[in-house]
Amino acid sequence: MSKYRIAPSILSANFAKLGEEVDNVLAAGADIVHFDVMDNHYVPNLTIGPLVCEALRKHGVTAPIDVHLMVKPVDRIVPDFAKAGATYITFHPEASEHIDRTIALIRDNGCKPGLVFNPATPLDVLEWTLDKLDMVLLMSVNPGFGGQKFIPHVLEKARRVRQMIDATGKDIALEIDGGVGPANILEVAKAGVDTFVAGSAIFSAGKDADAHRYDSVVAAMRAELAKAR
Repeated sequence: MSKYRIAPSILSANFAKLGEEVDNVLAAGADIVHFDVMDNHYVPNLTIGPLVCEALRKHGVTAPIDVHLMVKPVDRIVPDFAKAGATYITFHPEASEHIDRTIALIRDNGCKPGLVFNPATPLDVLEWTLDKLDMVLLMSVNPGFGGQKFIPHVLEKARRVRQMIDATGKDIALEIDGGVGPANILEVAKAGVDTFVAGSAIFSAGKDADAHRYDSVVAAMRAELAKAR
């Protein structure tokens, strides 16, 4: 990717005023809106569906929307999120019966496909799919809940994926999700990551005051990322 991108996860936002929350983090300098879609089946939590994506588009959000599907099965819901305005749709290989078919389904519906790997999920499937992807998302926590601590061994995984992406010569995003904030974003960037999901690190900054402090958190992340250049 040509630059680092910050992707706040709305899982940690105030859903009573979601449109305003998303407007504020984008105004603060965030690049992508990240959706954590959970089904209480593949992961032990239940969150949001396509209607929320559609509502944000109708609200006027034009930034890329990055939909991370933690659902099983995957294929049924892909067209709904595509129609609702998703930009990226990523899914876990173990949640699809036919990974190649699901990648094609996402592409055929006008979205950019990506694969997601849990902390202990091997990367073998990338050998056969990487050239068809626009994004690889590495989970640095076990999926299901926000606010978890970063799992350090994922950095080695990131270095391996970065080598694989660079070998293709293609512009494929390498995203990380879980426990990322100003304190560790530089270390993560040095491992080859270019897109950073941050939920509680960003949204918790504005919860205790009327004056939104998202700007300072995003600025702190940008300042750390500048050191990686």
